[in-house]
Amino acid sequence: MLTIKRVATVVSNYQEDDSEKGSSLGCGRRCLSSCCLSVSKLPLYLFKKDGDLPMENGEVESSDEISEISFLHNLLLAQWDDRMNQGMFRYDVSTCETKIIPGQHGFIAQLNEGRHTKKRPTEFRVDQVLQPFDENKFNFKKIGQEEVLFMVEQSIDHKSHFVANAPIDKISPSPNVVAINVSPIEYGHVLLIPRVLDCFPQRIDHDSFQLAMHMAKEAADPFFRLGYNSLGAFATINHLHFQAYYLAAPFPVEKAEKQIIALDKGKCPQGVSVSQLVNYPVRGLVFEGGDTIRDLSDTVANSLVFLQNNNIPFNVLISDCGKRIYLFPQCFAERQALGEVSQEILEAQVNPAVWEISGHIVLKRRVDFDEATEAYAWKLLAEVSLTEERFQEVKAYILEAMLCQKVDVEEENYMIKSELVQNYEPTTPQAAPPQLPLDCLVQQ
Repeated sequence: MLTIKRVATVVSNYQEDDSEKGSSLGCGRRCLSSCCLSVSKLPLYLFKKDGDLPMENGEVESSDEISEISFLHNLLLAQWDDRMNQGMFRYDVSTCETKIIPGQHGFIAQLNEGRHTKKRPTEFRVDQVLQPFDENKFNFKKIGQEEVLFMVEQSIDHKSHFVANAPIDKISPSPNVVAINVSPIEYGHVLLIPRVLDCFPQRIDHDSFQLAMHMAKEAADPFFRLGYNSLGAFATINHLHFQAYYLAAPFPVEKAEKQIIALDKGKCPQGVSVSQLVNYPVRGLVFEGGDTIRDLSDTVANSLVFLQNNNIPFNVLISDCGKRIYLFPQCFAERQALGEVSQEILEAQVNPAVWEISGHIVLKRRVDFDEATEAYAWKLLAEVSLTEERFQEVKAYILEAMLCQKVDVEEENYMIKSELVQNYEPTTPQAAPPQLPLDCLVQQ
């Protein structure tokens, strides 16, 4: 077993109270566990049922009640500002210095000393991408409802709706929630937690990934991105979640060159195209197109399920309002555990997760920020990347996996007030894909 003594980011003000108390921690304090959540009310945003409509139909078709409400600016960012005014964050991220590193790629450096000093140590296992959910460790059921901005669900029509005070027991036995990250990297940093009471470990399934895609589309702003880190790729909490924030600048990876990968004629699913990044420090793939959100979402999810089933850590960036997905298989934690990462990089204590890999590098020491160069940023991110030989082998399996079809399953419907129904599809069990050669797997 490979473990690294790691400093885990504190994402909730209740995370440090995680002292073997189990689910009873939340009783009496408006937590997200069933003891409090089932009798509570929270704001609710319902996105229109358009999973099978064309991708280019990106406008939010609102009902009369929210015709003047922007999902991103009037709801998500406004509520995030409210929590900041209430002093719920561990530091003021607006005071963190940010600069563009001179050079061809325009890497973005941020000095965020708060994320370095205000954390707690933990033992983090890096040799298994899939690990069972542990009720006794910190999970998102233990956060307070005051850290939740709103619930997000699917409506039964092709309109969006907003309910300021929705009774949770009328919505879903396990709602999707959007909560603040109390150790933010950037403005509007939030967590999307699918079906919070179902206690899913940090693993991708088709439904949760499509939910994240919908959130990106509802935001309708290319400067709002969602990211996902698998275990072994710097996810620090083993409870299914995505991260998202607003940064009014293009990420370097979004400007990087890419080369279309030729697929056998007729095999490209529903117009989805796949490219490979060129002249970028981390080798990765780019998925675009698709006739519908579901086409692109399911195609990418097939590949992600394959990676996690084969114990290959990865990071994902959902970009351009859900129209472009970046996938990075990575090996930094494995190489660190094996003593193969340079001491210079280790001393900086940068955890290269999805944001860093995308080119927004959070530095925790003043000296690293002041002296940051493009060569340093490239060297840091290159430590993350698979070798060319290993990447080509993994890529071949990813391309094969993405052509798999997701089996349709019967939807379960839950009625809420105003005759709105939330639709869920139980996760389809995935057939075990062929095993990769041992040198493509995380060392054990």
